[in-house]
Amino acid sequence: MDGGSMEDAMVGGGYTDEPHVLAVDDNLIDRKLVERLLKNSSCKVTTAENGLRALEYLGLGDEKRTALEDNVSKVNLIITDYCMPGMTGYELLKKIKESSSLKEIPVVIMSSENIPTRINKCLEEGAQMFMLKPLKQSDVAKLRCNLMNCRS
Repeated sequence: MDGGSMEDAMVGGGYTDEPHVLAVDDNLIDRKLVERLLKNSSCKVTTAENGLRALEYLGLGDEKRTALEDNVSKVNLIITDYCMPGMTGYELLKKIKESSSLKEIPVVIMSSENIPTRINKCLEEGAQMFMLKPLKQSDVAKLRCNLMNCRS
């Protein structure tokens, strides 16, 4: 980032025009759909099939801390399914928001169920947005716009 100011670096979060999104979903079809929609919107995408894998990638796994610490600064947004075995999207959100190094990364929760209490719980815990599945290209466009706003 030669010649860019610190403010430019903050706005960009280290990327020029391709935000890096970590997409977490236990359902392969949903994961592939989200990945395709994000890539269509010029996002770099990394996928994880569950919350534990996502935490490992983000450097919050048990003994993987040093090996993957570099990934943290490269992720600009995390989008996760709510209902997953082992660790729900809500539990993943809480872990991310409890981490001093990760809490600034926006987290978007997706669910196929429109349950207001669940939505409110996620938003109160710090989720940037709650989106209903299946995601559409217009949702991703909204998401990308939101990402740009919250990084500035």
